[in-house]
Amino acid sequence: MTSTVENGVVSTEPSHSEPDTEPDAAEVAPETVQETPEEPAKPLPKRRVGWVFAVAVVFWAIDLVTKNLVVANLEGKEPVKILGGLVYLQVIRNPGAAFSMATGMTWVLALVALAVVIAIVWLSRRLRSIGWAIGLGLVLAGATGNLTDRIFRAPGGLQGHVVDFISAFAPNGKGFAIFNIADSAICVGGALIVLLSLLGKDYDGTSTKDKKKVEKTREEQA
Repeated sequence: MTSTVENGVVSTEPSHSEPDTEPDAAEVAPETVQETPEEPAKPLPKRRVGWVFAVAVVFWAIDLVTKNLVVANLEGKEPVKILGGLVYLQVIRNPGAAFSMATGMTWVLALVALAVVIAIVWLSRRLRSIGWAIGLGLVLAGATGNLTDRIFRAPGGLQGHVVDFISAFAPNGKGFAIFNIADSAICVGGALIVLLSLLGKDYDGTSTKDKKKVEKTREEQA
Protein backbone atom coordinates (compact mmCIF):
# COMPACT_ATOMS: atom_id res chain seq x y z
CA MET A 1 0.00 0.00 0.00
CA THR A 2 1.15 3.65 -0.68
CA SER A 3 -0.04 6.73 1.25
CA THR A 4 -0.41 10.30 -0.16
CA VAL A 5 -1.41 13.56 1.51
CA GLU A 6 -3.65 15.80 -0.53
CA ASN A 7 -5.49 18.83 1.02
CA GLY A 8 -4.89 17.39 4.44
CA VAL A 9 -6.52 14.07 3.56
CA VAL A 10 -4.52 10.96 3.70
CA SER A 11 -5.43 8.52 0.97
CA THR A 12 -4.14 5.04 0.47
CA GLU A 13 -3.76 3.25 -2.83
CA PRO A 14 -2.84 -0.29 -3.42
CA SER A 15 0.70 -0.70 -4.45
CA HIS A 16 1.31 -2.19 -7.85
CA SER A 17 3.79 -4.77 -6.67
CA GLU A 18 4.57 -7.81 -8.75
CA PRO A 19 1.90 -10.49 -8.45
CA ASP A 20 2.59 -13.54 -6.38
CA THR A 21 4.09 -16.04 -8.72
CA GLU A 22 3.45 -19.05 -6.45
CA PRO A 23 0.52 -21.07 -7.86
CA ASP A 24 -2.48 -21.83 -5.73
CA ALA A 25 -2.25 -25.18 -4.00
CA ALA A 26 -5.46 -26.28 -5.68
CA GLU A 27 -3.93 -25.55 -9.08
CA VAL A 28 -0.86 -27.69 -8.49
CA ALA A 29 -0.94 -30.61 -10.88
CA PRO A 30 -0.69 -33.91 -9.13
CA GLU A 31 2.63 -35.62 -9.40
CA THR A 32 2.76 -37.88 -12.36
CA VAL A 33 3.41 -41.46 -11.29
CA GLN A 34 5.03 -43.65 -13.85
CA GLU A 35 3.81 -47.21 -13.55
CA THR A 36 5.48 -50.12 -15.19
CA PRO A 37 2.87 -51.75 -17.37
CA GLU A 38 2.28 -55.41 -16.65
CA GLU A 39 3.15 -57.89 -19.33
CA PRO A 40 0.04 -58.91 -21.26
CA ALA A 41 -1.26 -62.29 -20.19
CA LYS A 42 -0.49 -65.10 -22.58
CA PRO A 43 -3.55 -66.59 -24.25
CA LEU A 44 -4.53 -69.96 -22.85
CA PRO A 45 -3.95 -73.01 -25.07
CA LYS A 46 -6.92 -74.77 -26.61
CA ARG A 47 -8.84 -77.34 -24.62
CA ARG A 48 -7.56 -80.89 -25.09
CA VAL A 49 -10.66 -82.95 -24.31
CA GLY A 50 -10.52 -84.64 -27.68
CA TRP A 51 -6.98 -85.88 -27.03
CA VAL A 52 -8.04 -87.59 -23.81
CA PHE A 53 -10.83 -89.58 -25.39
CA ALA A 54 -8.93 -90.29 -28.61
CA VAL A 55 -6.01 -91.81 -26.68
CA ALA A 56 -8.39 -93.65 -24.35
CA VAL A 57 -10.42 -95.18 -27.17
CA VAL A 58 -7.34 -96.31 -29.13
CA PHE A 59 -5.65 -98.05 -26.21
CA TRP A 60 -8.90 -99.44 -24.82
CA ALA A 61 -9.49 -101.03 -28.24
CA ILE A 62 -5.94 -102.41 -28.36
CA ASP A 63 -6.38 -103.88 -24.88
CA LEU A 64 -9.74 -105.47 -25.76
CA VAL A 65 -8.55 -106.93 -29.06
CA THR A 66 -5.35 -108.42 -27.61
CA LYS A 67 -7.25 -109.98 -24.69
CA ASN A 68 -9.81 -111.55 -27.01
CA LEU A 69 -7.06 -112.88 -29.29
CA VAL A 70 -5.05 -114.53 -26.53
CA VAL A 71 -8.18 -115.99 -24.92
CA ALA A 72 -9.26 -117.47 -28.26
CA ASN A 73 -5.82 -118.85 -29.15
CA LEU A 74 -3.79 -119.42 -26.00
CA GLU A 75 -6.10 -120.22 -23.10
CA GLY A 76 -5.34 -123.63 -21.68
CA LYS A 77 -2.09 -123.92 -23.64
CA GLU A 78 1.57 -123.72 -22.70
CA PRO A 79 3.24 -120.28 -22.60
CA VAL A 80 4.47 -119.01 -25.95
CA LYS A 81 8.01 -117.62 -25.92
CA ILE A 82 8.66 -114.56 -28.07
CA LEU A 83 11.53 -112.09 -28.47
CA GLY A 84 14.04 -114.74 -27.46
CA GLY A 85 12.46 -115.33 -24.07
CA LEU A 86 12.12 -111.68 -23.14
CA VAL A 87 8.33 -112.10 -23.13
CA TYR A 88 6.07 -115.12 -22.66
CA LEU A 89 2.42 -115.06 -23.69
CA GLN A 90 -0.05 -117.02 -21.58
CA VAL A 91 -3.57 -116.48 -20.31
CA ILE A 92 -4.07 -115.86 -16.60
CA ARG A 93 -7.44 -114.89 -15.09
CA ASN A 94 -6.68 -112.30 -12.45
CA PRO A 95 -9.27 -111.40 -9.75
CA GLY A 96 -6.93 -108.77 -8.29
CA ALA A 97 -5.51 -105.42 -9.32
CA ALA A 98 -2.76 -104.57 -11.78
CA PHE A 99 0.17 -107.00 -11.70
CA SER A 100 -1.98 -109.50 -9.72
CA MET A 101 -2.09 -107.39 -6.55
CA ALA A 102 -5.05 -107.21 -4.09
CA THR A 103 -6.44 -110.61 -5.08
CA GLY A 104 -9.86 -111.23 -3.57
CA MET A 105 -10.99 -107.59 -3.65
CA THR A 106 -12.49 -107.68 -7.13
CA TRP A 107 -15.65 -105.65 -6.49
CA VAL A 108 -13.72 -103.00 -4.53
CA LEU A 109 -11.23 -102.65 -7.36
CA ALA A 110 -14.09 -102.35 -9.84
CA LEU A 111 -15.58 -99.47 -7.87
CA VAL A 112 -12.17 -97.79 -7.62
CA ALA A 113 -11.72 -98.11 -11.40
CA LEU A 114 -15.19 -96.62 -11.93
CA ALA A 115 -14.32 -93.68 -9.64
CA VAL A 116 -11.09 -93.10 -11.58
CA VAL A 117 -12.98 -93.04 -14.87
CA ILE A 118 -15.50 -90.50 -13.54
CA ALA A 119 -12.74 -88.29 -12.09
CA ILE A 120 -10.80 -88.23 -15.37
CA VAL A 121 -13.90 -87.44 -17.42
CA TRP A 122 -14.72 -84.55 -15.05
CA LEU A 123 -11.15 -83.19 -15.12
CA SER A 124 -10.84 -83.49 -18.89
CA ARG A 125 -13.11 -80.46 -19.40
CA ARG A 126 -10.38 -78.22 -17.95
CA LEU A 127 -7.41 -79.77 -19.74
CA ARG A 128 -5.27 -77.51 -21.92
CA SER A 129 -2.04 -79.53 -21.91
CA ILE A 130 -1.42 -82.17 -24.56
CA GLY A 131 0.99 -84.02 -22.27
CA TRP A 132 -1.58 -84.20 -19.49
CA ALA A 133 -4.27 -85.20 -22.00
CA ILE A 134 -2.16 -88.11 -23.24
CA GLY A 135 -1.29 -89.20 -19.71
CA LEU A 136 -4.87 -89.08 -18.49
CA GLY A 137 -6.04 -90.73 -21.71
CA LEU A 138 -3.73 -93.67 -21.04
CA VAL A 139 -4.90 -93.98 -17.44
CA LEU A 140 -8.51 -93.77 -18.61
CA ALA A 141 -7.89 -96.48 -21.20
CA GLY A 142 -6.30 -98.77 -18.63
CA ALA A 143 -8.98 -98.25 -16.02
CA THR A 144 -11.75 -98.73 -18.59
CA GLY A 145 -10.09 -101.81 -20.08
CA ASN A 146 -9.83 -103.66 -16.79
CA LEU A 147 -13.28 -102.41 -15.71
CA THR A 148 -14.70 -103.90 -18.91
CA ASP A 149 -13.32 -107.29 -17.87
CA ARG A 150 -14.75 -106.99 -14.36
CA ILE A 151 -18.21 -106.23 -15.74
CA PHE A 152 -18.45 -108.60 -18.71
CA ARG A 153 -16.11 -111.53 -18.05
CA ALA A 154 -16.88 -114.48 -15.80
CA PRO A 155 -18.16 -114.57 -13.15
CA GLY A 156 -19.48 -111.06 -14.03
CA GLY A 157 -21.30 -108.41 -12.01
CA LEU A 158 -18.18 -106.43 -10.96
CA GLN A 159 -16.64 -109.78 -10.02
CA GLY A 160 -15.18 -110.60 -13.42
CA HIS A 161 -11.56 -111.70 -13.63
CA VAL A 162 -9.18 -109.58 -15.68
CA VAL A 163 -7.30 -111.28 -18.51
CA ASP A 164 -3.52 -110.97 -18.05
CA PHE A 165 -1.24 -112.46 -20.69
CA ILE A 166 2.20 -110.82 -20.71
CA SER A 167 4.83 -112.51 -18.54
CA ALA A 168 8.21 -110.80 -18.75
CA PHE A 169 11.54 -112.69 -18.62
CA ALA A 170 10.02 -116.03 -17.54
CA PRO A 171 6.69 -117.88 -17.80
CA ASN A 172 4.06 -117.96 -15.03
CA GLY A 173 5.17 -114.62 -13.66
CA LYS A 174 8.40 -116.03 -12.21
CA GLY A 175 10.55 -113.22 -13.61
CA PHE A 176 8.04 -110.41 -13.22
CA ALA A 177 4.31 -110.02 -12.60
CA ILE A 178 1.94 -111.01 -15.39
CA PHE A 179 0.09 -108.03 -16.85
CA ASN A 180 -1.83 -106.74 -19.88
CA ILE A 181 -2.02 -103.68 -22.13
CA ALA A 182 -4.39 -101.89 -19.73
CA ASP A 183 -1.92 -102.27 -16.86
CA SER A 184 0.86 -100.91 -19.07
CA ALA A 185 -1.27 -97.93 -20.11
CA ILE A 186 -1.99 -97.06 -16.48
CA CYS A 187 1.70 -97.19 -15.54
CA VAL A 188 2.91 -95.19 -18.55
CA GLY A 189 0.15 -92.60 -18.19
CA GLY A 190 0.79 -92.23 -14.46
CA ALA A 191 4.53 -91.86 -15.00
CA LEU A 192 3.93 -89.17 -17.65
CA ILE A 193 1.68 -87.19 -15.30
CA VAL A 194 4.25 -87.38 -12.50
CA LEU A 195 7.00 -86.24 -14.89
CA LEU A 196 4.94 -83.26 -16.07
CA SER A 197 4.22 -82.30 -12.46
CA LEU A 198 7.92 -82.42 -11.59
CA LEU A 199 8.67 -80.22 -14.60
CA GLY A 200 6.12 -77.67 -13.38
CA LYS A 201 3.64 -78.26 -16.21
CA ASP A 202 0.03 -77.92 -15.05
CA TYR A 203 -3.00 -79.60 -16.58
CA ASP A 204 -4.44 -76.22 -17.62
CA GLY A 205 -1.52 -75.55 -19.97
CA THR A 206 0.28 -73.14 -17.64
CA SER A 207 3.61 -73.51 -15.90
CA THR A 208 4.19 -73.14 -12.17
CA LYS A 209 7.45 -71.35 -13.00
CA ASP A 210 5.59 -68.72 -15.03
CA LYS A 211 3.06 -68.26 -12.22
CA LYS A 212 5.83 -67.70 -9.69
CA LYS A 213 7.51 -65.19 -12.03
CA VAL A 214 4.27 -63.19 -12.40
CA GLU A 215 3.68 -63.20 -8.64
CA LYS A 216 7.23 -62.01 -8.01
CA THR A 217 6.82 -59.15 -10.53
CA ARG A 218 3.59 -58.04 -8.88
CA GLU A 219 5.24 -58.05 -5.44
CA GLU A 220 8.09 -55.89 -6.75
CA GLN A 221 5.64 -53.40 -8.26
CA ALA A 222 3.51 -53.19 -5.10
